[in-house]
Amino acid sequence: MSKHLPREDTQPWYKQFWPWFLIALPAFVVVAGINMVFIAHEGADDLVVDEYYKEGLAINRRLEKKQRATDLGIVANLAITGDEVIVRTDGPVTAERLTLLLSHPLESNQDFQIVLVKSVPGEYRGRLSASVAERWHWALFDEGAQTWRLDGSITSDAFSAPGGG
Repeated sequence: MSKHLPREDTQPWYKQFWPWFLIALPAFVVVAGINMVFIAHEGADDLVVDEYYKEGLAINRRLEKKQRATDLGIVANLAITGDEVIVRTDGPVTAERLTLLLSHPLESNQDFQIVLVKSVPGEYRGRLSASVAERWHWALFDEGAQTWRLDGSITSDAFSAPGGG
């Protein structure tokens, strides 16, 4: 009966598999953690407002302007045809230009505004500088005085085929 003696290891530690495996596990976790911090920083939600007191005051002013539009009987319908926006208004809207603010529901860096020019009484037109989709929010107000404001959300009814009315 032969006796098996433990074999002596002749390779240095850095040529072994297990030390490198045990070092790689925490190294991978550190790299993944740094990557997650980067992703969280770059993809932060814009829903949380830093200066909530000032935002609250601005909300009160917006509500007053919306109430004024309601009191004046101002109503607007949005139509998007290709890269053109057509806004039809009812009520005492006499301004030559209106401002349309289009806001992405989640990412404020995609928000933009358009100046709409009166084409015929009660109808304003402007060109889109970027594409929009359903559920984007819109705000319409008179460009100069900003005494009233209308808010809404883009629905599928707002989109029509190019050349359509």
